Amino acid sequence: MRRRSVLLAVPAGLLTLAGCGDDTSGSEKAKPSKEPSSPTPSAAPTGKVVNGPVPPITDGKKFGEKPKVAKGSGKPSSDLAVKTVIKGNGPTVAKKDFLKVNYLGQIWSTGKVVDNSWDKKKPAVFQVGTGQVIPGWDRALIGKKVGSRLEVAVPPAYAYGKQGQPQAGIKGTDTLVFVIDIIERYNAKSSAKGDKVAQNNKDLPKVSDNTDGKPPTITIPKKPAPKKLVSEYVIEGHGPKVKKTDALLVQYKGVLWDNGKEFDSTYKRGELAQFSLQQVVKGWSQGLTGKKVGSRVLIVVPPELGYGKKAQKGIPANSTLVFSVDILSVL
Repeated sequence: MRRRSVLLAVPAGLLTLAGCGDDTSGSEKAKPSKEPSSPTPSAAPTGKVVNGPVPPITDGKKFGEKPKVAKGSGKPSSDLAVKTVIKGNGPTVAKKDFLKVNYLGQIWSTGKVVDNSWDKKKPAVFQVGTGQVIPGWDRALIGKKVGSRLEVAVPPAYAYGKQGQPQAGIKGTDTLVFVIDIIERYNAKSSAKGDKVAQNNKDLPKVSDNTDGKPPTITIPKKPAPKKLVSEYVIEGHGPKVKKTDALLVQYKGVLWDNGKEFDSTYKRGELAQFSLQQVVKGWSQGLTGKKVGSRVLIVVPPELGYGKKAQKGIPANSTLVFSVDILSVL
């Protein structure tokens, strides 16, 4: 598993496609799980949130620029301090939304930078309000708008508690200062974003190209199922190409080729899926590798790249599976 940033409270488990549908026999439905981390964050406090004080940003003051933040002066507040440095005009962040953010974190008393996404050239993506990040982040981010830059002073009670985070050089008495740029929000209504691609092959299913957050329709042709894997753009996104080692955040819908019956859908569950391409059936890992983030992809999975002779609940043995997959983000 890739190295997690120090701000993440507990690494979130990855959903696997092996749990499609509601099967509880043989292949149990995959659910997010929490892996132990050391040390664990403090329990979510119930204190008030105040507007400052926070140290000034001395350089990189525009949204998207890597900031430089002065060392804190005086004694920091024991309350969570949140300042909206730049107010965005995007949608409002709600609990259980997935967020894409750039951030820089440092220690109040020394100004030592302990983590930042700009140097990694990869924003962080996580679900807010579910314990995937330190409590101070959950409290600070909910209710803010996409496009905003926040500066947050996080006392120990809202971070790692008295035990601190020794691996990052954070003591149990350290208040942390974060600058956070909220780049994007994803939820159960999110869809692909890109250019619509003509679907001219009459031997393949047709997937609707709606981007209104409603589930796409999948129309199966009255033709024999293809013997080989099919992976075609319905909407071609403008993001980077997915690597075979990536973990993804997606919307998807799956139906059977034989009768068009739906057997699994994030739209129906009202919850996005997150998984590693190394933990899914071969048809998904091969079909999504090389595709661009932001895309909607039609994947037709022959039995040998799906579940083969092993039946799943709602999926007979030797079934050809048809998926519409919206690649929302790399995790």
